[in-house]
Amino acid sequence: MLIGLVVTIPAIVKNKYLTYANIAYVEIVRSIPLLILILWVYYGLPILTGFSFSPFVSGIIALSISESAFQAEIFRGGINAISKTQWEAATSLGLKFSQKLRFIILPQAFKVILPALGNQFVYVLKMSSLVSIIGIADLTRKANELVVSTYRPLEIYTFLILEYLILILIISYFVRKLEKKLKNNY
Repeated sequence: MLIGLVVTIPAIVKNKYLTYANIAYVEIVRSIPLLILILWVYYGLPILTGFSFSPFVSGIIALSISESAFQAEIFRGGINAISKTQWEAATSLGLKFSQKLRFIILPQAFKVILPALGNQFVYVLKMSSLVSIIGIADLTRKANELVVSTYRPLEIYTFLILEYLILILIISYFVRKLEKKLKNNY
């Protein structure tokens, strides 16, 4: 989320070059399939940088890069949903740009974007199963190993579906609860 917020900043300032850079980053990153990005970070990035990354670090880097573009668009939409009068009020108080965001705009935008952030979190949880391709021992990797050793794909993959279902239902429950709490506080 923090990377997504940082990526959003150039889109909301009044500098066309920063805005174009933001648009280019978001469109390029969102256009790359996550599986390809995971493979590129794991196999390609070490060639470019000379640093070898563990599968875990590569998975985090790839998921973070991918998610930052989607989060940036969510933040941009939420920030743009806040009335210009809020920006003007913050300016009249003499707040700097960072203070306007931190104290005035983002608290209001968070309420607007919470459902989308919750959806993205669920999406990342589901897409994290793709990191098993580079050897990370996640739920999917462990299920594949069990299938190879037990020859029971129906039972194991059904259990895997139930594991993801339970995780996502728990996350969805807490997001809805937080939405209600925020709605009642305003």
